[in-house]
Amino acid sequence: MTRKLFVTTALPYANAPFHIGHMMEYIQADIWVRFQRMRGSEVHFVCADDTHGAPIMIAAEKAGKTPQAYVAEVAAGRAKYLEGFHIAFDNWHSTDGPENHALAKEVYLALRKNELIDVKTIEQFFDPEKGMFLPDRFIKGECPKCGTKDQYGDNCENCGAVYAPTDLKNPYSALSGATPVIKSSEHYFFRLSDPRCVEFLQGWMNEPGRLQPEVLNKIKEWFVTDETGKTALGDWDISRDAPYFGIEIPDAPGKYFYVWLDAPIGYLASLANYCGKKGLSMESLLADPSLEQVHFIGKDITTFHTLFWPAMLHFSGRKVPDHVFVHGFITVNGGEKMSKSRGTGISPLKYLDLGLHPEWLRYYIAAKLNSRVEDIDFNPEDFSARVNSDLVGKYVNIASRAAGFLAKRFQSTLSGDLGVEGSSLLETLRAHRQAIEQLYEEREYGKALREIMALADKVNEYVDQHKPWELAKNTDNAAALHDVCSTCIEAFRLLTIYLKPVLPALAASVEAFLRVEPLAFADAARALGVHTIGTYTHLLQRVDEKKLEALFEAPPAPQAAPTLPGGEPIAAEIKIDTFAAVDLRIAKIVNAEHVEGSDKLLRLTLDVGEGRTRNVFSGIKSAYRPEDLIGKLTVMVANLAPRKMKFGLSEGMVLAASHADEKANPGIFVLEPFPGAQPGMRVR
Repeated sequence: MTRKLFVTTALPYANAPFHIGHMMEYIQADIWVRFQRMRGSEVHFVCADDTHGAPIMIAAEKAGKTPQAYVAEVAAGRAKYLEGFHIAFDNWHSTDGPENHALAKEVYLALRKNELIDVKTIEQFFDPEKGMFLPDRFIKGECPKCGTKDQYGDNCENCGAVYAPTDLKNPYSALSGATPVIKSSEHYFFRLSDPRCVEFLQGWMNEPGRLQPEVLNKIKEWFVTDETGKTALGDWDISRDAPYFGIEIPDAPGKYFYVWLDAPIGYLASLANYCGKKGLSMESLLADPSLEQVHFIGKDITTFHTLFWPAMLHFSGRKVPDHVFVHGFITVNGGEKMSKSRGTGISPLKYLDLGLHPEWLRYYIAAKLNSRVEDIDFNPEDFSARVNSDLVGKYVNIASRAAGFLAKRFQSTLSGDLGVEGSSLLETLRAHRQAIEQLYEEREYGKALREIMALADKVNEYVDQHKPWELAKNTDNAAALHDVCSTCIEAFRLLTIYLKPVLPALAASVEAFLRVEPLAFADAARALGVHTIGTYTHLLQRVDEKKLEALFEAPPAPQAAPTLPGGEPIAAEIKIDTFAAVDLRIAKIVNAEHVEGSDKLLRLTLDVGEGRTRNVFSGIKSAYRPEDLIGKLTVMVANLAPRKMKFGLSEGMVLAASHADEKANPGIFVLEPFPGAQPGMRVR
């Protein structure tokens, strides 16, 4: 029976290009989908842009565009990333498409009919300067659970806690820096506290194989048991007040669905859009009891996908997820977290533009991934070593060592009889097929690749033992040479089958070289026999270290000029384009505070006109009291790479003047522009 799968990845928010974290998730899912297809499964693999919410509305307004035009520009750039890294979604759609508008309203009306929607008057934060209720992501403060500063109003990036914005300590508006005031408003709630929801979710999440053990343990924390032994969940606020870019709630003018209600429905909307293009019935597809619904997501959005989403689906009469596969983050050089909102990480587009091979990255990421919720680290030295050693030194080397002899001596035709040792080696490779398939199925990609490379080692040991270059010196050894080289090519074909989910483009080149149909896992069970292959051309080069260095390199620091009497040396002369590369911006200091454990630093919260605030640590504590800085304008370097410090992430640099000899001439003077300057203005 053909296995049927509906597979999605998390929807990227349409306010920025893809970052490396997106690529990691898409590569992980794409490998799994390609593996399933190689086993003959029917897979429907879809995604979409998450286009709604206040952040996009505000960003579009600042850009002088409509939200629709703003997200269309972002969406137009998606293909070069997906195609560049060989990520093959069947469909890419938008949550602002008509399918999502219709489905979101259908789900809501079904929940309301099921008496799972409540209307409550709540108190929420209102920005008195902007004149609007503040979305969760535009309120910042200290996490009520762990105390981490500068956390958003819906969840903590440090401890993962989910909370109401009004739970934050020392809150402030990320739009204006103003202290928000509390106002009342009617909001719509999904009654997760209903015993029916609690009973369903406890049954759903405890189904064996549904969730990873660590995910199950995490979401159990959200079930609260009272003194009577009754277990409950908190209700979920699913509405937002105008102005808001989103889907208006039926029969509730001026009220919109919170983006996290309509975003996951975007999975179904993209599937509906895909089915419409293909002439399929989504209703029939989802009604098939054999269909498995699978989601790949990051650990930061676990709660939405393992509590809200399955409950929404179940109580609106729809199929619920069979598996939610959660992964960790990708970090760089020993632990710095990739973050779209904080502007850190490797640029996938720069990677491609530099000419770095996309399947180097696919292989490296796969080699680090497993089925657990663990962060993986991108280390340039490790990257080069793995690619050069495994892919070039072990795998591609097998074909390059044999193909030339076959072309020169045997018209590129393989032998039909590979001898006892050759046949034994190939049977060893075939015997590992089931174990490798199981590892792919379980998303234990790192273990699968280690298994495959161990088999490649056996093949190279066989080559070193039989030395085809020595056999070629004597024509009496022609039969032995033919068998050895044919064994190598057949082994190379088997290894290519096992690697194809990870290296689809390279596998396609191998298929052309071998003159075979697209390889599937079932092809491992049979031999090519007497078969003529094509002309071998170089399949994969080693990592270009200079290009890899360029992926991380920063502009060189200018050399200092001779010291002038009594002061700081004038720096070496630069060109105007070098100065233009430094983006100096007017910034408003919306908050300032002491840094516990530091004698020199103040933590500054800066508004640079981006629709969010930045966190900057500045060594000005000896010269300024925090309260004297709040509300002041200053100048900052806005495009300085974020720096991870032990106190947190510093996202820029505030400009200040001081004498070269600070002991003899003490004093630090923060730059302050003339009145009339506004946050975000560029200093030219």
